[in-house]
Amino acid sequence: MELDINGQRQAIAPAWRDERLLWVLREHLGLVGSKHGCGVGQCGACTVLVDGVPARSCLLPVSAAAGRRITTVEGLASAGKGLHPVQQAWLDERVPQCGYCQAGQIVAAAALLHEHPVPSDAQIDAALAGHLCRCGTQQRVRAAVHRAARALAEGAE
Repeated sequence: MELDINGQRQAIAPAWRDERLLWVLREHLGLVGSKHGCGVGQCGACTVLVDGVPARSCLLPVSAAAGRRITTVEGLASAGKGLHPVQQAWLDERVPQCGYCQAGQIVAAAALLHEHPVPSDAQIDAALAGHLCRCGTQQRVRAAVHRAARALAEGAE
């Protein structure tokens, strides 16, 4: 079995084919950006994009990911351009504190901006509602998403 992860074909050893995608990403492929939080799809720390749509990798069997395009937080950055605008905005707005939930939030924010290039605060709140974070940086999260939206718009011009 092969998976398309961050634009690269990755061979998945037979021993990993019955696992959840999160464990294959972290333990088999060394992509540790997605975190194991609750393990039941409630916290959002493990969020990745599957064909551009946020998905909880702790729930997704590897077999269900075959033939689909998987993007992790590591895959948002590009070698030629550096950090994705959402990742850069997260740093610029000083969003991270403990950082555990950040990868899932960043991935979800990137998906939101792909769908809604100029999101409202309500759209941002809705897109990130399923991501548990106790750091209290929600205002900075919103500011970072708006900053990333501006950066993406400027880059498109």
